[in-house]
Amino acid sequence: MKIVRFSDGDSPRYGALEDGSTRIVVLKGDPLFNPIEPDGRIVELDEVRLLSPVIPRSKVVAIGKNYADHAREMGGEAPDMPVIFLKPNTSVIGHDDPIVRPSWCNELHHEGELAVIIKSLAKDVPLEDVDKIILGYTIANDVTARDIQRADSQWTRAKGFDTSCPLGPWITVDPNLDVNNLRITTTVDGEVRQDDTTANMIHNVAEIVSYVSSIFTLLPGDVIITGTPKGVSEMKPGQTVEVTLEGIGTLRNTVRDAE
Repeated sequence: MKIVRFSDGDSPRYGALEDGSTRIVVLKGDPLFNPIEPDGRIVELDEVRLLSPVIPRSKVVAIGKNYADHAREMGGEAPDMPVIFLKPNTSVIGHDDPIVRPSWCNELHHEGELAVIIKSLAKDVPLEDVDKIILGYTIANDVTARDIQRADSQWTRAKGFDTSCPLGPWITVDPNLDVNNLRITTTVDGEVRQDDTTANMIHNVAEIVSYVSSIFTLLPGDVIITGTPKGVSEMKPGQTVEVTLEGIGTLRNTVRDAE
């Protein structure tokens, strides 16, 4: 099942989309806080605008250098412990929303990633209990002002600006999805820039979530993005970036300059 957050001209709504179907079963409320219960309406996928499947009420926790080849392409070696930083919820946008390159950025990069959606309050979660606090999975693009990342001593400005965290197109809820062995690709105007598998993550999903929960209290709707593989590169205004994750879907956004 896929959980979608969408607009049909009214307030944001939630729906359930079965695999292979284009019919959205509208739900009575946010499935993070309400039982998954239909409200009796059905809408077609091509008749609505998909929104970010979640707006974190608290935080997006990001993991850096979680693929060894990416760490090397950035000029270093993979660290022993996960590198953690935060992206504000104001950085989140949805499928087909524009990525706006800030006026102070001259080199904007894509970073396609697997994203984990947390469904319950949690702290110090043991590895064997991680699945109990996960609602599902979606796709993220950790958009980065690379020139600013090089210039600043920390990453907040480079990775936290508005529109720097596309999420979508939906949340996949599938207990049989092997999230530690999914092909991940990123294309820019159809050209493949990243092509790897989550099997090459240094720290797998359970290890990441457990570790993050030892630092922060996790809240319903929090998002953890799990790191990007090698192949990060520049996106220019007018170009379209697509991140595809096997078993989940494709997240698409187009870059434009700030007005």
